[in-house]
Amino acid sequence: MFLPRTNRYDYSVITRRKDYNWPDGKRLAFWIGTNIEVFGFGAGIGHDPTKHGEPQTQRNYAWRDYGNRVGVWRYFDLLDEFKLPTSCLVNSLLYDYHPEIFERIRERGDEVVGHGRTNAERQRGLWELDEQRLIKDVTDAIEKHEGHKPKGWLGAGASENASTPDLLREAGYTYLLDWPCDDQPIWLRTRSGPILSVPYPLELNDAGQIIWRQHNTQEFCDMMVHQFNEMVRQSVHQPLVCCISLHPYIIGQPFRLAVLRNALEKIVNHQHRDRVWFTRAENIADYCYAMEPGIIPGS
Repeated sequence: MFLPRTNRYDYSVITRRKDYNWPDGKRLAFWIGTNIEVFGFGAGIGHDPTKHGEPQTQRNYAWRDYGNRVGVWRYFDLLDEFKLPTSCLVNSLLYDYHPEIFERIRERGDEVVGHGRTNAERQRGLWELDEQRLIKDVTDAIEKHEGHKPKGWLGAGASENASTPDLLREAGYTYLLDWPCDDQPIWLRTRSGPILSVPYPLELNDAGQIIWRQHNTQEFCDMMVHQFNEMVRQSVHQPLVCCISLHPYIIGQPFRLAVLRNALEKIVNHQHRDRVWFTRAENIADYCYAMEPGIIPGS
Protein backbone atom coordinates (compact mmCIF):
# COMPACT_ATOMS: atom_id res chain seq x y z
CA MET A 1 0.00 0.00 0.00
CA PHE A 2 1.37 3.43 -0.96
CA LEU A 3 1.27 6.08 1.75
CA PRO A 4 2.01 9.67 0.70
CA ARG A 5 5.18 10.82 2.45
CA THR A 6 7.36 13.91 2.47
CA ASN A 7 10.81 13.71 0.91
CA ARG A 8 12.11 16.64 2.94
CA TYR A 9 13.69 14.43 5.63
CA ASP A 10 14.31 10.78 6.50
CA TYR A 11 13.12 8.87 9.55
CA SER A 12 15.64 9.03 12.40
CA VAL A 13 15.35 7.52 15.90
CA ILE A 14 16.41 10.13 18.45
CA THR A 15 18.04 7.56 20.77
CA ARG A 16 20.32 6.31 17.94
CA ARG A 17 21.77 9.65 16.88
CA LYS A 18 25.22 11.07 17.46
CA ASP A 19 25.67 13.00 20.67
CA TYR A 20 26.84 16.61 20.91
CA ASN A 21 26.70 19.54 23.33
CA TRP A 22 25.38 23.05 23.03
CA PRO A 23 27.86 25.87 23.84
CA ASP A 24 29.78 25.53 27.13
CA GLY A 25 28.64 21.93 27.53
CA LYS A 26 24.95 22.81 27.86
CA ARG A 27 22.44 20.08 27.07
CA LEU A 28 19.13 21.92 26.62
CA ALA A 29 18.66 24.93 24.37
CA PHE A 30 15.67 26.95 25.63
CA TRP A 31 14.19 29.72 23.52
CA ILE A 32 10.98 31.73 23.44
CA GLY A 33 9.19 32.52 20.19
CA THR A 34 7.28 35.79 20.51
CA ASN A 35 4.66 36.15 17.78
CA ILE A 36 4.00 39.84 17.10
CA GLU A 37 1.26 40.16 14.52
CA VAL A 38 -0.96 42.65 12.74
CA PHE A 39 -4.41 42.04 11.26
CA GLY A 40 -6.82 43.67 8.85
CA PHE A 41 -9.94 45.39 10.19
CA GLY A 42 -13.01 43.35 9.28
CA ALA A 43 -11.06 41.43 6.65
CA GLY A 44 -9.05 38.26 6.24
CA ILE A 45 -8.73 35.70 9.03
CA GLY A 46 -7.67 35.63 12.67
CA HIS A 47 -8.46 34.27 16.12
CA ASP A 48 -11.56 35.20 18.09
CA PRO A 49 -11.31 35.29 21.90
CA THR A 50 -14.75 33.84 22.68
CA LYS A 51 -16.10 31.84 19.72
CA HIS A 52 -14.34 29.70 17.13
CA GLY A 53 -15.06 30.49 13.52
CA GLU A 54 -16.56 33.91 14.14
CA PRO A 55 -16.37 36.54 11.35
CA GLN A 56 -13.93 39.41 11.63
CA THR A 57 -15.52 42.17 13.73
CA GLN A 58 -14.43 45.26 15.61
CA ARG A 59 -14.43 43.14 18.77
CA ASN A 60 -11.84 40.55 17.79
CA TYR A 61 -9.81 43.13 15.88
CA ALA A 62 -9.57 45.27 19.02
CA TRP A 63 -8.68 42.23 21.14
CA ARG A 64 -5.75 41.39 18.89
CA ASP A 65 -4.74 45.05 18.67
CA TYR A 66 -4.46 45.08 22.47
CA GLY A 67 -1.33 42.99 22.08
CA ASN A 68 0.48 45.70 20.12
CA ARG A 69 -0.84 48.63 22.18
CA VAL A 70 -0.48 47.18 25.68
CA GLY A 71 0.36 43.48 25.95
CA VAL A 72 3.71 43.42 24.18
CA TRP A 73 5.13 46.22 26.33
CA ARG A 74 4.22 44.52 29.60
CA TYR A 75 5.45 41.22 28.17
CA PHE A 76 8.87 42.67 27.30
CA ASP A 77 9.08 44.14 30.80
CA LEU A 78 8.49 40.65 32.19
CA LEU A 79 11.24 39.14 30.02
CA ASP A 80 13.54 41.92 31.23
CA GLU A 81 12.84 40.91 34.83
CA PHE A 82 14.34 37.48 34.14
CA LYS A 83 16.96 38.69 31.63
CA LEU A 84 15.49 36.31 29.06
CA PRO A 85 16.14 36.74 25.34
CA THR A 86 13.53 36.01 22.71
CA SER A 87 13.17 35.60 18.96
CA CYS A 88 10.44 37.91 17.65
CA LEU A 89 8.37 36.35 14.87
CA VAL A 90 7.00 39.45 13.17
CA ASN A 91 4.56 40.30 10.40
CA SER A 92 6.41 42.71 8.13
CA LEU A 93 3.47 45.14 7.92
CA LEU A 94 4.16 45.95 11.57
CA TYR A 95 6.89 48.26 10.28
CA ASP A 96 4.19 50.39 8.65
CA TYR A 97 1.76 50.48 11.57
CA HIS A 98 3.67 49.85 14.82
CA PRO A 99 7.33 50.81 14.32
CA GLU A 100 7.72 51.61 18.02
CA ILE A 101 7.70 47.89 18.78
CA PHE A 102 10.89 47.44 16.78
CA GLU A 103 12.61 50.13 18.82
CA ARG A 104 12.10 47.94 21.88
CA ILE A 105 13.22 44.80 20.03
CA ARG A 106 16.46 46.51 19.00
CA GLU A 107 16.96 47.91 22.49
CA ARG A 108 16.72 44.38 23.89
CA GLY A 109 18.97 42.95 21.17
CA ASP A 110 16.38 40.38 20.10
CA GLU A 111 16.19 38.59 16.78
CA VAL A 112 13.62 39.43 14.10
CA VAL A 113 12.21 36.36 12.32
CA GLY A 114 10.11 36.58 9.15
CA HIS A 115 6.47 35.67 9.86
CA GLY A 116 4.62 36.68 6.72
CA ARG A 117 3.16 40.10 5.91
CA THR A 118 0.10 39.78 8.16
CA ASN A 119 -1.59 36.94 10.01
CA ALA A 120 -4.80 37.95 8.26
CA GLU A 121 -3.54 35.92 5.26
CA ARG A 122 -2.03 32.47 4.75
CA GLN A 123 0.58 31.22 2.28
CA ARG A 124 -1.23 27.95 1.70
CA GLY A 125 -2.89 27.87 -1.70
CA LEU A 126 -0.70 30.55 -3.27
CA TRP A 127 0.89 29.87 -6.63
CA GLU A 128 4.67 29.65 -6.45
CA LEU A 129 5.30 33.06 -8.01
CA ASP A 130 2.83 34.71 -5.63
CA GLU A 131 4.42 33.03 -2.61
CA GLN A 132 7.85 34.03 -3.86
CA ARG A 133 6.63 37.65 -3.98
CA LEU A 134 5.22 37.39 -0.44
CA ILE A 135 8.52 36.07 0.92
CA LYS A 136 10.39 38.83 -0.93
CA ASP A 137 8.08 41.51 0.49
CA VAL A 138 8.76 40.31 4.03
CA THR A 139 12.51 39.85 3.51
CA ASP A 140 12.95 43.27 1.90
CA ALA A 141 11.01 45.04 4.65
CA ILE A 142 13.10 43.47 7.42
CA GLU A 143 16.36 44.14 5.59
CA LYS A 144 15.37 47.76 4.96
CA HIS A 145 14.63 48.46 8.62
CA GLU A 146 17.10 46.17 10.39
CA GLY A 147 20.03 46.50 7.99
CA HIS A 148 20.27 42.77 7.32
CA LYS A 149 18.09 39.95 6.06
CA PRO A 150 16.35 37.67 8.54
CA LYS A 151 17.80 34.20 8.98
CA GLY A 152 14.62 32.46 10.10
CA TRP A 153 11.04 32.06 8.91
CA LEU A 154 7.70 30.93 10.31
CA GLY A 155 4.75 31.08 7.96
CA ALA A 156 1.62 32.85 9.15
CA GLY A 157 -0.23 30.05 10.90
CA ALA A 158 2.86 27.89 10.15
CA SER A 159 1.32 27.35 6.71
CA GLU A 160 3.29 26.16 3.68
CA ASN A 161 2.94 25.05 0.10
CA ALA A 162 4.82 22.24 -1.62
CA SER A 163 7.68 24.54 -2.64
CA THR A 164 7.91 26.79 0.45
CA PRO A 165 11.21 25.41 1.85
CA ASP A 166 12.72 25.69 -1.64
CA LEU A 167 11.66 29.33 -1.95
CA LEU A 168 12.96 30.16 1.53
CA ARG A 169 16.35 28.59 0.83
CA GLU A 170 16.57 30.49 -2.47
CA ALA A 171 15.65 33.76 -0.70
CA GLY A 172 18.63 33.34 1.64
CA TYR A 173 16.93 31.91 4.75
CA THR A 174 19.05 29.52 6.78
CA TYR A 175 16.36 28.01 8.99
CA LEU A 176 12.60 27.62 9.28
CA LEU A 177 10.13 26.80 12.06
CA ASP A 178 7.19 25.25 10.20
CA TRP A 179 7.96 21.56 10.84
CA PRO A 180 7.21 20.46 14.46
CA CYS A 181 8.51 16.91 13.97
CA ASP A 182 11.45 16.72 16.40
CA ASP A 183 13.10 17.89 19.63
CA GLN A 184 16.42 18.45 17.84
CA PRO A 185 17.27 20.52 14.78
CA ILE A 186 17.29 18.53 11.54
CA TRP A 187 18.24 19.31 7.97
CA LEU A 188 15.48 19.51 5.38
CA ARG A 189 16.13 18.89 1.69
CA THR A 190 15.34 21.61 -0.84
CA ARG A 191 16.01 21.84 -4.56
CA SER A 192 18.83 24.31 -3.85
CA GLY A 193 20.47 22.60 -0.90
CA PRO A 194 19.65 21.97 2.77
CA ILE A 195 17.83 24.29 5.16
CA LEU A 196 17.72 23.76 8.92
CA SER A 197 14.49 23.02 10.78
CA VAL A 198 14.69 24.42 14.32
CA PRO A 199 12.13 22.96 16.78
CA TYR A 200 9.14 25.23 17.29
CA PRO A 201 6.04 24.05 19.17
CA LEU A 202 2.62 23.29 17.84
CA GLU A 203 1.67 22.05 21.32
CA LEU A 204 3.38 24.46 23.72
CA ASN A 205 1.70 27.45 22.10
CA ASP A 206 -0.70 29.81 23.86
CA ALA A 207 -2.84 30.25 20.72
CA GLY A 208 -3.39 26.52 20.35
CA GLN A 209 -3.79 25.68 24.03
CA ILE A 210 -5.62 28.71 25.42
CA ILE A 211 -7.69 29.85 22.43
CA TRP A 212 -8.41 26.65 20.50
CA ARG A 213 -8.26 23.98 23.20
CA GLN A 214 -9.67 26.27 25.89
CA HIS A 215 -7.10 25.48 28.57
CA ASN A 216 -6.82 28.15 31.23
CA THR A 217 -3.59 30.06 31.79
CA GLN A 218 -2.53 28.02 34.81
CA GLU A 219 -2.93 24.80 32.84
CA PHE A 220 -0.89 26.21 29.96
CA CYS A 221 1.89 27.48 32.21
CA ASP A 222 1.93 24.14 34.04
CA MET A 223 2.49 22.49 30.65
CA MET A 224 5.36 24.90 30.06
CA VAL A 225 7.06 24.00 33.35
CA HIS A 226 6.43 20.26 32.94
CA GLN A 227 7.87 20.37 29.42
CA PHE A 228 10.96 22.22 30.60
CA ASN A 229 11.51 19.97 33.63
CA GLU A 230 11.17 16.77 31.61
CA MET A 231 13.41 18.01 28.82
CA VAL A 232 16.11 19.04 31.29
CA ARG A 233 15.92 15.49 32.62
CA GLN A 234 16.00 13.89 29.16
CA SER A 235 18.81 16.13 27.93
CA VAL A 236 21.27 14.09 29.97
CA HIS A 237 20.94 11.46 27.22
CA GLN A 238 20.72 13.70 24.14
CA PRO A 239 20.92 17.44 23.43
CA LEU A 240 17.45 18.94 23.03
CA VAL A 241 15.62 22.13 22.14
CA CYS A 242 12.72 23.43 24.27
CA CYS A 243 10.70 26.29 22.79
CA ILE A 244 7.64 28.16 24.06
CA SER A 245 5.42 30.06 21.63
CA LEU A 246 3.67 33.17 22.98
CA HIS A 247 1.43 35.89 21.53
CA PRO A 248 1.25 39.27 23.35
CA TYR A 249 -2.48 39.69 22.64
CA ILE A 250 -3.05 36.42 24.52
CA ILE A 251 -0.34 36.05 27.16
CA GLY A 252 -0.02 39.84 27.53
CA GLN A 253 -3.31 40.10 29.40
CA PRO A 254 -2.46 41.07 33.02
CA PHE A 255 -4.08 38.03 34.63
CA ARG A 256 -2.05 35.77 32.34
CA LEU A 257 1.20 37.66 32.84
CA ALA A 258 0.96 36.99 36.56
CA VAL A 259 0.82 33.24 35.94
CA LEU A 260 3.55 33.40 33.28
CA ARG A 261 5.81 35.18 35.77
CA ASN A 262 5.52 32.24 38.18
CA ALA A 263 6.30 29.74 35.41
CA LEU A 264 9.33 31.65 34.16
CA GLU A 265 10.63 31.96 37.70
CA LYS A 266 10.56 28.17 38.04
CA ILE A 267 12.33 27.77 34.71
CA VAL A 268 15.17 30.26 35.24
CA ASN A 269 15.74 29.06 38.82
CA HIS A 270 15.68 25.34 38.00
CA GLN A 271 18.09 23.30 40.11
CA HIS A 272 19.84 22.12 36.94
CA ARG A 273 19.85 25.43 35.10
CA ASP A 274 23.59 24.87 34.54
CA ARG A 275 22.51 22.39 31.81
CA VAL A 276 20.42 25.04 30.02
CA TRP A 277 21.40 27.44 27.25
CA PHE A 278 18.92 30.36 27.33
CA THR A 279 19.15 31.58 23.78
CA ARG A 280 17.43 32.59 20.53
CA ALA A 281 16.52 30.56 17.47
CA GLU A 282 19.19 32.15 15.27
CA ASN A 283 21.92 31.20 17.76
CA ILE A 284 20.77 27.58 17.66
CA ALA A 285 20.82 27.63 13.86
CA ASP A 286 24.24 29.30 13.68
CA TYR A 287 25.68 26.70 16.05
CA CYS A 288 24.28 23.84 13.95
CA TYR A 289 25.68 25.31 10.75
CA ALA A 290 29.15 25.30 12.34
CA MET A 291 28.97 21.57 13.22
CA GLU A 292 30.79 18.87 11.31
CA PRO A 293 28.64 17.03 8.74
CA GLY A 294 27.06 13.83 9.96
CA ILE A 295 26.04 15.05 13.41
CA ILE A 296 22.75 16.84 12.77
CA PRO A 297 20.22 14.42 11.20
CA GLY A 298 20.05 14.92 7.45
CA SER A 299 23.63 16.16 7.09
